[in-house]
Amino acid sequence: MTCSSTRTIVIPRETKFLYFNKIYGHSQFHVKPNYWKPKCLSKDSNPLISSSSASERMAAVEPLTSGASGRINALFSLRALRSLLLLLNAVVLFLLLPFRGQRRASAICSGEKVGKDEKQDCRRKGSSSSSAVMRMPAAMVLRRSAAVILDQEAAARRSLAIQRVVEDDDNDTVREFSLFTSARGETLFTQSWTPVSVVVRGVVVLLHGLNEHSGRYSDFAKQLNANGFKVYGMDWIGHGGSDGLHAYVHSLDHAVTDMKMFLEKVLAENPGLPCFCFGHSTGGAIVLKAVLDPKIEAQVSGIILTSPAVGVQPSHPIFVVLAPVVSFLLPRYQVRVSNKKNMPVCRDPEALVAKYSDPLVYTGPLRVRTGYEILRTTSYLQQNMNRLRVPLLVLHGTDDTVTDPQASRKLYEAAASTDKTIRLFEGLLHDLLFELERETIMDDIIQWLSCRV
Repeated sequence: MTCSSTRTIVIPRETKFLYFNKIYGHSQFHVKPNYWKPKCLSKDSNPLISSSSASERMAAVEPLTSGASGRINALFSLRALRSLLLLLNAVVLFLLLPFRGQRRASAICSGEKVGKDEKQDCRRKGSSSSSAVMRMPAAMVLRRSAAVILDQEAAARRSLAIQRVVEDDDNDTVREFSLFTSARGETLFTQSWTPVSVVVRGVVVLLHGLNEHSGRYSDFAKQLNANGFKVYGMDWIGHGGSDGLHAYVHSLDHAVTDMKMFLEKVLAENPGLPCFCFGHSTGGAIVLKAVLDPKIEAQVSGIILTSPAVGVQPSHPIFVVLAPVVSFLLPRYQVRVSNKKNMPVCRDPEALVAKYSDPLVYTGPLRVRTGYEILRTTSYLQQNMNRLRVPLLVLHGTDDTVTDPQASRKLYEAAASTDKTIRLFEGLLHDLLFELERETIMDDIIQWLSCRV
């Protein structure tokens, strides 16, 4: 690979890569024509995979966890809108719950007709305000219980993420974790991979995609270690071992701010070393928005994006108006219709099984607020692509049905960077680093980095 600064490369499948069915002699999946779908899925868990005969060689899994935003169209579809409208009355009643509880509490000591025991309690206490009975509205109790459950769920994820780091005993890499506090006081899980016997000549900060976590890129990080790059990964809010409801993103701007703070920490620990940022899918969108900040741009030597989420459009213009309203009223509502799309993320069945059986990978329907935040962020990026000036490498599969390869081409053409490269891999899907051709893709990234340190 040459180190030219500006070029577009389209790689034909038949000349570059091996076919799927020539590599795998057998698979754990059943053949399904025209689309990918798991053989068995439970409602609230990962896919259940069953064995099949050797003649059944290809299979597919419905990606319950899209890398970024391929389900946005379905999220704001007419079917989803009808489902949301049915909840409007429930929303109104829910909003009135705190007022109902306050009225009841005040009625107890005001002589209104309530429970006999409650009025007797008031008479015993007398009229002294210092001994007034304080009663907590039921809605407040429910919110407190939900918060406790949420904290416990995040703590369980963090414990698992820490365990995986501690149990990694690779002799060529030192893998460590640390907990990072955001500006909002939330705890974020971060980890690093440091080469043992190779001189470090650069640093890479890695941001995962929607619904996944930084630990999924451990193999990639170790490949970078072997070539002299120390790697840092951050689980952004609501993901992996970090705080928050699993895969719920109240604001992607929070993730952008967290990345900036984390990047400053990494730079302080590695003075004098060139620093690069890698982002996959929605992680790529976060990286892009961060480097549009002139302060961050001056600190970064280049960015690598795989299948970046820079091109997402709703199915109808009216949903651009409805999305912010619905996301405000029902931010955590899960639209199951958004999970019906048959969009495979890679062609390696073993990689699919590993992904969907991972407890740290979210496999539920996309939440309304999360979908709206992706729409809002991609809209901003489309309007500001020409402000991008850092060295840029974009990689995308032409058959990606989660994010748009043409949006990546538009990003490449619009960027003001004088050093920019795009590579379009014919026939490849969304999760490029988990495709059958992952070694070739890693080599391309490493060569691009090596030419710029």
